[in-house]
Amino acid sequence: MSTQPAVRRWTYDEFARLPSDGNRYEVIGGKVYVTPAPTPFHQEITGRLSDLLRPFVKQHGLGRALAGPIDVLFAEGDYLEPDFIFVRQERIGLFTRRGFEGPPDLVIEIASGTMARDRGIKRQRYAQFGVPEYWLLDPRAKRLEIYRTTDDPGRQTQIVTGDYHWQPVSDGPSLEIDVAELLSDFE
Repeated sequence: MSTQPAVRRWTYDEFARLPSDGNRYEVIGGKVYVTPAPTPFHQEITGRLSDLLRPFVKQHGLGRALAGPIDVLFAEGDYLEPDFIFVRQERIGLFTRRGFEGPPDLVIEIASGTMARDRGIKRQRYAQFGVPEYWLLDPRAKRLEIYRTTDDPGRQTQIVTGDYHWQPVSDGPSLEIDVAELLSDFE
């Protein structure tokens, strides 16, 4: 007879008491994941994203675009910390003193030493909790992987290596993103 270890249910208060030691902590499905602080290049890409997305979102009154660290709280035992999020204007009320309590409209992760987790359990959790669009920026491959939560599995993944036109609101403006430029200078 095989037994599986019990998954611990973390309360937010327990999660909030994890050490502030420079590491990034996430609780995904009741399991704690620890990641060292991001690399300088990771932070460079985060800054480029911020420089690109935040002014566009603000100029058009679309909502909020925020670089991490920010806690995204899905359910008891699921507290993730994406690299970047976008939330539409009509959902701003889901921001609390604890973080964002619900699925952002866009989650962006920048792959570094966490590629397997970003492409695996985090992508699954984002889809499970209703994040409509998830981007995984892969600096090594110089590409953007876009995952959409749809009823059509064939439309879920899109790979972009050139220009991408992001349209955060279906009838709103779009922003041209040069993926090669965004991920340039990676060594």
